[in-house]
Formats: sequence, C-alpha cells, structure tokens
Amino acid sequence: MQPPPSPASAPGNEPLIQKAKQHLLQNYKQQPIALVRGQGTRVWDADGKAYLDCIGGIAVCAMGHCHPEVVAAAKAQLDTLWHVSNVFYSQPQIDLSEQLTEWAGLPRAFFCNSGAEANEALIKLTRKVMKDRGTPERFEILSFEKGFHGRTLATVTATGQPKYHAGFEPLPQGFRHLPYGDVEVVRRAIGPSTAAILVEPIQGEGGVRMAPPGFLQGLRALCDEKGLLLLVDEVQTGMGRTGQPFGFMNHGIRPDAISLAKALGNGLPIGAMLCREELAVSLAPGTHGSTFGGNLVSAAAANVVLRLLRQPGFLADVQAKGEHFLAGARALQASLPEGRIKAVRGLGLLLGVELDREVAPVIAKLREAGLLVNAAGETTLRFAPPLIISQKELDEALGILQRVLSAL
Repeated sequence: MQPPPSPASAPGNEPLIQKAKQHLLQNYKQQPIALVRGQGTRVWDADGKAYLDCIGGIAVCAMGHCHPEVVAAAKAQLDTLWHVSNVFYSQPQIDLSEQLTEWAGLPRAFFCNSGAEANEALIKLTRKVMKDRGTPERFEILSFEKGFHGRTLATVTATGQPKYHAGFEPLPQGFRHLPYGDVEVVRRAIGPSTAAILVEPIQGEGGVRMAPPGFLQGLRALCDEKGLLLLVDEVQTGMGRTGQPFGFMNHGIRPDAISLAKALGNGLPIGAMLCREELAVSLAPGTHGSTFGGNLVSAAAANVVLRLLRQPGFLADVQAKGEHFLAGARALQASLPEGRIKAVRGLGLLLGVELDREVAPVIAKLREAGLLVNAAGETTLRFAPPLIISQKELDEALGILQRVLSAL
C-alpha cells in the first residue's frame, strides 16, 4: 500500500519527540515515534517508516485510519455547521441517538466526549435514581479488581487498580472492589448502601480478562433480586469489538445502562451513556450536561461508523477473523518453548497474549519489526486492530510476533 501524501511540516521523529519533552506534560509512557499519517490498517511515522497498526488508537479506529466515508461525513459537516451546544437540537446527534438506542435495545442516550465521562454519567444516574426512589442511603457502587473505568476522580476510584489511586487520596466515597468472576462474593458484599454493580464484559486494561461463563447472568439476577442497577462499561468492548454489537450481548442479558466511547467516533472524540426509559426520567433538565457532548462533527462521523458496522455480514466477519486470530495465537503458543506464552485470551478482535515476562521490551522489538501493539498490564500484549483488518494482515501480525518471541 502506498502511503498518503506526507505532511510538509513533519520534521522527523527525533525533533518532534524533543519538542514534546520540552512542552508536554510527561504523564504518558509514549513509544518513541511520532505518527503523522494513516490509511486503513497502516500508519507512518515522521521518518517515513510504515507499521501495521494492531492497537488502533486503543480499540478506537474500528473502520481504520482515514476511512473515506467517515472522512467525507466529517468534512461535509465541517462545511455546514460545527457546534451549537446542547442548548439546541441538531440532526446528526438525533440520528445517532436513533441508531444507537435501536442497536443496543436501550431507548435513551446521553452524549459526552469520552469513556470516563460516559462512566461519570452512569455514576450520577445511579445516585439520582436511588434518591428519586426514596432510598438516598443507597449510593455505593460495587466494581471489580483489575477493572478500569477512567481517569476522573470518581471513575479512577471505581477502577479496581490501586496503582491508579496512588497520590490522589482521599478518594471519593461510595466504591468497593471485588474479585472479578465470583457471583457469591458479590452477593455477600451487597449491603443497605449498595446501589449498583459496574462491570466490564472483558477487562481490557486489566489484561484482556474474560468474564467467566454465567458471571454476567448472575450479576443480572442479583440486581433484579436486590433492586440494584446493573451498569456495563462497554467503552472497549462495544461497537462490534467482540463480534457482537455490544459485549453484554455475548451473555444474553439486558443491562440497566451502558457506557460507550472509543470506536463510536472512529477517533473523533465522542462518548455516550444509554439507559432504560424508567431510569432516564431521573436526569431531568439541569441535572447533567456537556458543552461539547454529541458535537456535530463527531456525531456525523459516528453515524457513518454505525451504518458500516450494521451492514449485513460485517460483524459475522469480525467473529470469523477473531476466531482465526485466536487460533493462530494459540498455535503460536504451542510452538514456542513451554511457558513463553502463559495464556491467550480474547473474543472477536480483542486479544491478550500473556507472556512470562514484562512486555515493554517485547513491544519495542515488535515496533522495530513494523507492528504496533500495547500493554494491558505488565505482562500482557494487547491486540485491538481495526475491525476492517484482513486475515492476511492478521497472519502478518502473528508472523512478526512469532519471529520476535522466538528470538527472546
């Protein structure tokens, strides 16, 4: 594939990195390349080197980089109207709400800018619903160890990873973390202050850890029994990533509310909270909002993403490619020295490969070989490529992974 035209202003990786070190907050562990162009499943750095992108902006660029139909929709909206705020109605946002609510089976949508904001909306919805029910003592949300729900003060507290809490204490009250996968532990933890359970169908940041069979169904039954809300964080698993429209659909349940972001705008910032009708009435005018939420350009792009995802056969193809990729990774595991790959986990096009060592040096070697992935925990490689990736490209990624791991 020929790369798109190079930006005239790209001076090379090293000058850009040095400027970034001078001016940007150094809060990220960034890989030492500056990406300047993208097309489909490929990206190019400022030195002109090409990479197969198997992280896709961390499960964001579902339709690949610079998808022509998404680009055309965004450009057309830029030429028409960019922003009006939520003081007024706008057609792209209304059209998107219609598509999303129909697809998810949850009839009300609130738009924001990110996954963390979508999870904040879940938290605020929960507290307001419980007050409206006349049970203000119910405010606590149960979430899970190794989960991840965002970086705001509330969502990082909901995140069950102490390393993200360090230095930000005292944390807000109202969150407890439980072992992921054990329904009986959850049952014993429910008390008079419990309001909701917040869960990921797959713990992406926690190492691509799968929900055990029956776990989400058990949580749904517990919530029904105890009068709690079941909140499902679909930020990483939603929008077709697992081969189903949303991760919860692999478990045959209906949540009370879900959060979305990442792939929704294919890289343009947009998040959403979807909920049941009887809960939506609690967020009356003035109770919650977002100046940029559902921005017209992002919503126009998201409408195209939804239309493409909903084309006949698209998600079946994602399922088939996911099964191919998973089988290839497990075959690689069997071919390497015992224990080199400790586990292979995943569903659809979200794959975790757990190694017998820290993965940062391995990620560097994969990058040098032309493959981009990232870490999900200290010892797990995460693959979340664009959903449009081909089986041939998945085999290319597995080939690079085999060469790098064989040389360790």
